[in-house]
Amino acid sequence: MTRPGGTWQNWSRSVKIRPASVERPRTPEGVQRAVQAAIAHGLQIKAVGAGHSFTGIAAAPGVLLELDDMQGLVSVDTDRARVTLLAGTRLHRIPRLLAPYGLAMENLGDIDRQSISGAISSGTHGTGARFGGLATQVVGATLIAADGEFLRVSDTENTELLPAVALGLGALGILVDVTLQCVPTFVMHAVDEPVPLDDVLATLEERVSASDHFEFYWFPHTDVALTKRQTRLPESTPRKPLPRVGKWIDEALLSNGVYRMVCAAGQVLPAITPPFSRLAVKLTGDRDYIDRSHRVLTQSRNVRFREMEYALPAENVIPVFQAIRELIAVRGWKIEFPIEVRFASADDRWLSTAYGRASGYIAVHRYWRADPTAYFEAVERICLEYGGRPHWGKLHTLDAALLRERYPRFDDFLALRDRLDPDRRFANRYLDRVLGE
Repeated sequence: MTRPGGTWQNWSRSVKIRPASVERPRTPEGVQRAVQAAIAHGLQIKAVGAGHSFTGIAAAPGVLLELDDMQGLVSVDTDRARVTLLAGTRLHRIPRLLAPYGLAMENLGDIDRQSISGAISSGTHGTGARFGGLATQVVGATLIAADGEFLRVSDTENTELLPAVALGLGALGILVDVTLQCVPTFVMHAVDEPVPLDDVLATLEERVSASDHFEFYWFPHTDVALTKRQTRLPESTPRKPLPRVGKWIDEALLSNGVYRMVCAAGQVLPAITPPFSRLAVKLTGDRDYIDRSHRVLTQSRNVRFREMEYALPAENVIPVFQAIRELIAVRGWKIEFPIEVRFASADDRWLSTAYGRASGYIAVHRYWRADPTAYFEAVERICLEYGGRPHWGKLHTLDAALLRERYPRFDDFLALRDRLDPDRRFANRYLDRVLGE
């Protein structure tokens, strides 16, 4: 289906664009026809998923492809625990699709509204020092390249391209399906616990290694870290999920409803932010529960925000965190959103933020109506001093010259891009900045 392009904007309202036209294909062949038509008319073409990237990575100046109608399973290989999904499949739908086969995704990020193709292409990750980002679960993919033809990448076809295609920023072609290496269904024992911040920092390495998944949040203006540690258990383990009423109070009422009002009020009266943050950490009670993996790893976030996140060598997380903590105090900023700290293993995806090194992630946020510029730029300068790499889907200011210094396979990726898309049919302003024109 083709229609004139109206205004498209992303979830955080940080990007807005008016594409020349919008296509909504229902099949891989429909994507191919759209790409071939764009090539014939000399137009650039981009696919968009759920619009959860904060950058303009998916902004389409020419033809915008909405993949909402391309969701679901293509095939299942139960012997190898592999599944192929249409590229537009939303992450939150995948657990139900996999359940009949006794399979699950190995790890997830904390938000599951994205499409599978958008999540892997922008470098989405979860936490867990022994687990990689979502792109490390990719063992195959099919895309439409700039010649308008199908390009299949797997362990039997074009295998050498997988480290680039699995996390390709949308720069190599339009993904139409993705094959994931899954694991048997499992449950998780989760413990959410407020702990004095200084204690967490003093024992951070031990905490990270002692749990399958560990992360913590810190509300500026407080001295408490909200820790989350999770242990993977066999699927047969009896579940003890959170009571529905208690979960609704914590996640819907407090974390989204009340929090949204306080963030909005803080734009008018910033002085209310510190006392509310101190109250928030008191109201966040201890939680100890066992539930299916996807219900533990993900959470609902309805308060609109903007985010910047940097991946650091894991050993640099504490000095960077301390520098940001001091920065906020010295500047006297009233920051309403918590700072989030997570971890991931090293991997081999060429443009992965964790390429070749065990990584820690520090994410900073601002309410979407607040101007994040001064805060984000100051934090970015600190992260860059300690070897940081910016998340591709989150706000940052780096260009190709600076990014080349941080990615050993950067030029290899550009060479593949020159081969697959020499005329830059899949480019946009963001990709021009981060990859070069």
